[in-house]
Amino acid sequence: MPKYVIEREIPGAGKLSQEQLKAISQASCGVLSNMGPQIQWVHSYVTGDKIYCVYIAPNEEMVREHAKQGGFPANAVNEVANVIDPTTAE
Repeated sequence: MPKYVIEREIPGAGKLSQEQLKAISQASCGVLSNMGPQIQWVHSYVTGDKIYCVYIAPNEEMVREHAKQGGFPANAVNEVANVIDPTTAE
């Protein structure tokens, strides 16, 4: 199944409290529960003004529908073509 990186522009994301991040996470999980097991949230990286989320889903449309239902921005949705790390150099 394809993996996607979603870029969400959220001003001040890096300054969100643990309670705010928990609320966002709960909202996301609620939408995912309603959408079914074919879409999965892997994890997210919170930066200054953006959150980068990694999802597994059958297609980009499902990722965008999750964002729409959750009220989250999905400024860019990119399918992961490959994953590399230091072991790739070996």
